[in-house]
Amino acid sequence: MKYRPFGRTGWQVSEVSFGAWAIGGTWGQVDDENSLAAMHRAIDLGVNFIDTADVYGDGRSERLIRKLRSERSEEIIVATKAGRRLNPHVAEGYTFENLRAFLNRSRENLGVDTLDLVQLHCPPTSVYYEPTVFQALESFVSEGLIRYWGVSVEKVEEGLKAIGFPGCQSVQIIYNMFRQRPSDLFLREAEKKKVAVLARLPLSSGMLTGKMTSATKFEPDDHRQFNREGAGFDKGETFSGVPYDVGLAAVKELRPLVPNGQTLTELALKWILMDSGVTCAIPGGKRPDQVEQNCRASELPDLSSSSLSSVREVYDRLIREHVHDRW
Repeated sequence: MKYRPFGRTGWQVSEVSFGAWAIGGTWGQVDDENSLAAMHRAIDLGVNFIDTADVYGDGRSERLIRKLRSERSEEIIVATKAGRRLNPHVAEGYTFENLRAFLNRSRENLGVDTLDLVQLHCPPTSVYYEPTVFQALESFVSEGLIRYWGVSVEKVEEGLKAIGFPGCQSVQIIYNMFRQRPSDLFLREAEKKKVAVLARLPLSSGMLTGKMTSATKFEPDDHRQFNREGAGFDKGETFSGVPYDVGLAAVKELRPLVPNGQTLTELALKWILMDSGVTCAIPGGKRPDQVEQNCRASELPDLSSSSLSSVREVYDRLIREHVHDRW
């Protein structure tokens, strides 16, 4: 496993880390024993950073991470998110009092006095134009409730706005072979300001594993079933906002780029890690074997320039029109 500096924090984090959305819920059936085994395997393989949120399984994900930490001696940095507990999820709800309550609940779930990193959880765009919200985060740092703060964004523009706040240490953004716009400008700007970048949905909700077909069925509580048109939350969080059939067609064209002995999953993750502006990719994993495949990407040789060009060509021809100007 290779490590990269996490912005200005002084942390060195595994470039393939662990995204804990799937072990909380809305990804079909999940078994806590398998989830813990997957996280233990990640730590065995050198992962030292886990991303979660207070709404993943209504705290289930955070509590599983607390159990993991109690069973390991290694330092495990945990980033959580706050804001999506608001109902309705509106900008006016991002108050000092609400944020404090969310943080205190996460501290209890994770069993810590101080949260390592707290990210605003894809707030409405107008929140980025409310300095009082970010002043509140700074006050929580001063109080010792959190060490650092960052944001998770839907749109490139939100990320650019967020890194204008001096205290912003990280931005989590969808970045994968189906969502390439961050590389146009945002990743370079974040790199200049030494802001860490977490690439989420690196496998495009599993589409870039290459294991899905037109006959694949998803459980009713799986967002890949109910959120394809944005019924539950932002449409871009499911298959990166790419129509399912278009994603399958693109995967078919990407398959020939996979070197012998590798998988499309590994290729997709390595493609992300090729950009120096990315701090870590945070793929999920419900089982140890999935984690092992994800982690292998860190040690793979770089993609050739011809492979990179081919990925871009597939994006430009099939994917761009569906996503590039939306997020």
